[in-house]
Amino acid sequence: VQLQASGGGLVQPGGSLRLSCAARGIILSVFSGNTHAWYRQFPGQERELVASITGGGSTDYADSVKGRFTISKDYGKRTVYLQMNSLKPEDTAVYYCNSRPQRTGPQSGYWGQGTQVTVSS
Repeated sequence: VQLQASGGGLVQPGGSLRLSCAARGIILSVFSGNTHAWYRQFPGQERELVASITGGGSTDYADSVKGRFTISKDYGKRTVYLQMNSLKPEDTAVYYCNSRPQRTGPQSGYWGQGTQVTVSS
C-alpha cells in the first residue's frame, strides 16, 4: 500500500487549499473499513492529529481547525481529502496522511509523504 499526498502550497491568510491522499495497492473493502487521518508537523515538534474519518464516516477534528477544515473520502477514487478554509499562518506545517485499521493507532498503518502547506502574505 502506498499513500500519495498532494495539494500543498503557498496560500495567503484567509485562503483555501485542498489536500488529497490517494491510496494505491489497497482493495476497496480495506479502504472502506480503515480509519483515515491527516496529521501535521511543526518544525521541532511531533506530528499532531488534524482530522480523522472512520470507516463508518464519523469524523473528528483538532480544536484548532474545527469549523475551518473538513475531511472526506471518495471510495471510488480511494482518496481522502482535507479541505482547508480560512487558513491562518499558524496552520503552516508539513501535512501527512495516514490510513490504518479501525481501532488501531497511526503506527499500525501507512503514512504518505508529507506535503508542505505555507500560509503567508
